[in-house]
Formats: sequence, C-alpha cells, structure tokens
Amino acid sequence: QVQVVESGGGLVQAGGSLRLSCAASGRTFSNYAMGWFRQAPGKEREFVAAISWSGGRTYYADSVKGRFTISRDNAKNTAYLQMNSLESEDTAVYYCAARPAGYGGSYYAAANYHYWGQGTQVTVSS
Repeated sequence: QVQVVESGGGLVQAGGSLRLSCAASGRTFSNYAMGWFRQAPGKEREFVAAISWSGGRTYYADSVKGRFTISRDNAKNTAYLQMNSLESEDTAVYYCAARPAGYGGSYYAAANYHYWGQGTQVTVSS
C-alpha cells in the first residue's frame, strides 16, 4: 500500500503561482505513476495531470496545458504540480493519486488510481 500526502495549497491572486507537492511512502515510489485531480464545489472530480513512473511521459487536461507542469523526483519520493498563471476557475481541492506502473487503462480516469491523498485546498482570488 502507498500513502500519499499533499501539501502546498493556499490562497493566491489570479495570475499567481503555487507548487503542490505529493509525498509518498510505503512502497517503492518509482513503481507508481502519479496523477493530480481536482474537485471544485458542486462539481465532479476532474483530471489535471499525470506522470509515468519514470517521468518520461506526462499528460495534461486541456484546461491546464501550458500553465501547469507535473514532475517527480524518485529519489525524494515526491511528485509536484507547478501551477502558473492561476485563474479563479482553478479554485478546487487538489488530490494526488498513485497507480501501479504496469496498470492498464487511461491516465485520465480517476478510477484507474488506487491510492489517494486527503487533498489540499487551492483558492485563487480574482
């Protein structure tokens, strides 16, 4: 079992930046692909970004492409989400999730991730 804990959320003005971190423990971090999802009040949880176990492949939602960057440091057992040019529509609880590296299925689907963090709140004021 993998435990993941998000940090780095907060309040930021529109146009600003935040970096979220996702610290993993319990199993070999490099055996897992990582994803970020978010959920705004009254809305469904949605895919934000994902990264393969090696970091060689990344995936982004169209709404964040060009503004957000996902990365990972396997030596530190941590994944990151750098968020730039934040907009009020980015306000949500952001969740980190992990899935085994060899697991099939779309990176974009929350159902394909096995382990989830508790989330960190990101609020963008306009």
